[in-house]
Amino acid sequence: MASRQTPHHISQQFDNELNDLRSNVLAMGGLVEDHLEKVLDALANSDSELAEYVATNDYRVNALQVEIDEECTGILLRRQPAAGDLRLVLAVSKTITDLERIGDEVEKVGRLALELTTVESPKAYYVGILAMGNHVKRMLHDVLDAFARMDSQAAFQVAKQDPEIDAQNNAIMRQLITYMMEDPRSISQVLNAVLAVRAFERVGDHADNIGEYIIYFVEGKDVRHTSLEEMDKEFKFSAKEK
Repeated sequence: MASRQTPHHISQQFDNELNDLRSNVLAMGGLVEDHLEKVLDALANSDSELAEYVATNDYRVNALQVEIDEECTGILLRRQPAAGDLRLVLAVSKTITDLERIGDEVEKVGRLALELTTVESPKAYYVGILAMGNHVKRMLHDVLDAFARMDSQAAFQVAKQDPEIDAQNNAIMRQLITYMMEDPRSISQVLNAVLAVRAFERVGDHADNIGEYIIYFVEGKDVRHTSLEEMDKEFKFSAKEK
């Protein structure tokens, strides 16, 4: 397992600040994960109250992003961190941006779920949405776990799921388009389902991004726009699985 812990410093206060920073990111991630689970429950059980809760509580995620951003700024100004400490602060800053965007996508699904649960929609419309939603929920959980342990190999495992998400998205879209072609009266509701699936696909993309920031912190290299094959070749992630 390739992992990296927050280094110890002469200043205990600095250690505490970095540990608090990581803890607050995980708290934000936990809130986003909770909203995602609730919106999936709302879709699965046609629960409009739960859908409305998700659609109207994204402000809590936004507030945490602002709070953590201020922490990052304070650490940069007071401590002027270098090397691994600087990478940690930068990784945190980027991670909370993606968590906030996941929150936005989940809020969007909450609003779409209100439409889908307040009218009579064939259950077939929900199958693809729930399949995609549960897949990205696992990705988000796994990447937050990787963040908690700062485990680059676990982060790589999340990144490996991105092609699966893309393939699943394409298959679900083809199915939903078929529904619209077969029954033009369903277009409005199917479009809501399409938008929900696309929102979940973006959640997977943001989870993948967070995995890249973990690899950046642990391995010391920016791997954005780097293929899975190139990452594996450089850091030998597959070899470490054996």
